[in-house]
Amino acid sequence: MKKIIISAVIFIAVLLMILSVKPASDNEFLRIHIRANSNSQQDQSVKYAVRSEVVEYLTPVLAQCFTKQQSMDAVQARLEEISAVATSVLRANGFEYTATARLCQERFPTRNYGNVTLTSGVYDALILDLGTGTGDNWWCVVYPPLCFVGNESNGTNSVTYKWKIAEIIEQWLNK
Repeated sequence: MKKIIISAVIFIAVLLMILSVKPASDNEFLRIHIRANSNSQQDQSVKYAVRSEVVEYLTPVLAQCFTKQQSMDAVQARLEEISAVATSVLRANGFEYTATARLCQERFPTRNYGNVTLTSGVYDALILDLGTGTGDNWWCVVYPPLCFVGNESNGTNSVTYKWKIAEIIEQWLNK
């Protein structure tokens, strides 16, 4: 009986948490857009190497951010470092051109990240131009950090949200 009462209380608490979460509007996202120098196979390939290093660099920084504004401030304060990380990948791969990072607003098409859909429109974005930045591009979401999961070629195949409390409840009920 005690397990049932505790389970009911936990269930109600989780339900209240779910119901209190307001849906995100499009202006609550900070996106990232990495533009390759050209559409050559080499430039496209290095774009993904740059993406991996920039995501690795930003992950611990953004893990400390709990709002879009905090994320924007953190990115803004590190634009030179982001450019340097990207440029070092370019240099390590034999490219002479450099990378330039900036925060601005940019138009994006509709995009699905698992069960999260961002409609087309103008979003705040971290723009990273590699060289001329005229080649095909890669984009994702910095905040909330949707591009840090998945395994599709663009890194955004699926998004899985996990609630630690739900995992604890499941483990407790399965004992």
